[in-house]
Amino acid sequence: MRHLLVFSAVGPNRPAHVEVLARVIRDAGCNILDSRMTVLGSDFAMICLVSGAWDAIAKIEAALPRACEQADLLLSLRRTEQRNPGSDRMPYAVEVVAIDHPGIVYDIAGFFTARDIQVEDMHSTTYAAAHTGAPMFSLHLTVSLSAQTSIAALRGEFMEFCDHLNLDAIIEPVK
Repeated sequence: MRHLLVFSAVGPNRPAHVEVLARVIRDAGCNILDSRMTVLGSDFAMICLVSGAWDAIAKIEAALPRACEQADLLLSLRRTEQRNPGSDRMPYAVEVVAIDHPGIVYDIAGFFTARDIQVEDMHSTTYAAAHTGAPMFSLHLTVSLSAQTSIAALRGEFMEFCDHLNLDAIIEPVK
């Protein structure tokens, strides 16, 4: 039986972090199923889903804290289970661009939460606009819609919502 473990590691950015964490996973006899890594500010951040036999997961649970302590990384570990994919779910991509200001993620998340729509993935960034240097914000979400969702109605509500907040947005199927 395959067991799953999700962990996150955060700390000062250093070149060897990915290699150190990947070595612990490999040495324990586990496999990386899904992972994300980025540099946020001056810090490294990684979240990873690994699989393995029960004893391999136990090895990682023992080895990762030592490796992270030596690398000055904060670690969070959690055993998890295989996700039950919804066969009636449709993935949609949401893209939002706007002048940066506090609360954009909160507002967008609230829109989808109020409609019981699951956010599956999120990525946001800020940048300076070309030519003007204005502070800009970009958000990408993947949401999971029920097959019974009226796409036209949802799109209309979302566009009206974004227009009201002066957000430029699109919602379209993931291809």
